[in-house]
Amino acid sequence: MHLLNKLVVATLPAVPRPVVRYFAGRYIAGETIQHAIQTVRQLNSEGVCATLDVLGEDITTRAEAIASRTQSNEVLHTIAREKLDSNLSIKLTSLGLKIDRTFCAENVREILKVAAGYGTFVRFDMEDSTCTTDTIEIFKVLHREYPNSGIVVQAYLRRTGQDVQDLLTERAGFRLCKGIYKEHEDIAFQGREEVQRNFLTLLDQMLKAGAYVGIATHDSLLIDEASRMIRDLGLRKDQYEFQMLLGVRPELRRKLVRDGHKVRLYVPFGEHWYGYSIRRFKENPEIAGYVFRALFTRNT
Repeated sequence: MHLLNKLVVATLPAVPRPVVRYFAGRYIAGETIQHAIQTVRQLNSEGVCATLDVLGEDITTRAEAIASRTQSNEVLHTIAREKLDSNLSIKLTSLGLKIDRTFCAENVREILKVAAGYGTFVRFDMEDSTCTTDTIEIFKVLHREYPNSGIVVQAYLRRTGQDVQDLLTERAGFRLCKGIYKEHEDIAFQGREEVQRNFLTLLDQMLKAGAYVGIATHDSLLIDEASRMIRDLGLRKDQYEFQMLLGVRPELRRKLVRDGHKVRLYVPFGEHWYGYSIRRFKENPEIAGYVFRALFTRNT
């Protein structure tokens, strides 16, 4: 299927925008908060939690960053008003990280303040390696003020083992994923098996330290090994969760729910869906393949 995945991605630039929208619609809730509400309600009815993300990390001005902050706060108000089983994910570049770090931190603080008022959890997404250090440092400072927050770490980065050790001293909760950005071999493991090995090493480190982990993967091998770890450690169902992308491997998500695991889906939405879709498919052709195959199944 690897060649099919690459073929799907290679043809995207020639595909009309409305077709890309349909193609990407399996894993993007829509363009508006109303679309996001509908999607989360449906997931909640199936026993699945969500984390909402407003698309639009490619910002260049302070005004855009402030608008992004306002949108994130509106999501928090909506989650509370509509009584959705969802939290919020944020990307720091959308809040001004590449404009000014202090300005970005203040925008994040305002979001965390609103979230704290509702008791809603906020997850700091991780982006490419140029953002890793600043994201972690801002998280450390703000997590001490607003502990109802967590961070994403990427198993393919060579530095992540040390980052996790440092973050464990902050009593951080994690979303552990493989990582999708293209990075140089000096920065990231390149082979699938070595990324899998590091993922499991990191997960073992986190779980044994008592950290709450969102195990974010569609890789059956990793899910099977994670399930084994959970059994061996005798963890309760409220000490971890599995996380997946909206529209990717829904049959696996349903199996995890049937098996009694807590499952949370990442639900992106917003008017910047096109750039996000193209970038996501290029960065991870495997996801393109999953979505392409899902178009020809009855699963949703």
